[in-house]
Amino acid sequence: MKNSLVIIPTYNERENIDLIIKEVMLLPDNFDMLIVDDGSPDGTGSIVKELQSKYNTDQGTRLHLMERKGKLGLGTAYIEGFKYALRNQYQYILQIDADFSHNPLDLTRLLAACAKDGKDLAVGSRYATGVNVVNWPMGRVLMSYFASRYVRIVTRMPIHDTTAGFVCYRREVLETIPLDKVKFVGYAFQIEMKFLTWKYGFKVTEVPIIFTDRTRGVSKMSAGIFKEAFFGVLQMTILSWFRKFERQKHQY
Repeated sequence: MKNSLVIIPTYNERENIDLIIKEVMLLPDNFDMLIVDDGSPDGTGSIVKELQSKYNTDQGTRLHLMERKGKLGLGTAYIEGFKYALRNQYQYILQIDADFSHNPLDLTRLLAACAKDGKDLAVGSRYATGVNVVNWPMGRVLMSYFASRYVRIVTRMPIHDTTAGFVCYRREVLETIPLDKVKFVGYAFQIEMKFLTWKYGFKVTEVPIIFTDRTRGVSKMSAGIFKEAFFGVLQMTILSWFRKFERQKHQY
């Protein structure tokens, strides 16, 4: 069974994609990578194709590319990436943003939390030890922090950074969650995946990180994203009261 796959969803990330791929490939953990590109008009996919000739050799294929037609949403990008990882027998599946808001060096710590410490989900957390965010306007810091507090209060999840997009899953988690029934496609997707992992009884931990706002490219955050999360969390929690969370493996 293959060890670890890092999934990066992209849309117009030509300013970052070359650098983030090179940084991850230099790590000692020998990560494979999957870029899920939603038809970026800026040529992000073409840059990845050029890099594949460097990282895909007779010794193995380390850089994979999934090209989709149009902007189909963060959640669906990850779902397709998860299914790809499961079909290709990866044991650990990690998520990281392309824009260097997450430090690629912390991938090693997330992997260790699952592979060495026995956790099923490791969350790269901005809020596990206070507020560790750099270069964000104060209004956005407060919105993000209190959004996570709100989610914790409503769902009772024992996770400080419920909206984090920097995580490592053990494959058993993704085999158990019915991925085709995950509802959210925006940033609330991150909340739903953590909620389901917790409800199915998997072991979750938070790994403190420092989050740095992007310096290149354009943020995809919007008011609609927070609206989806606010109302969606209420609905998700109420529906969970009438559902049994029994572990069962799904084939993808």
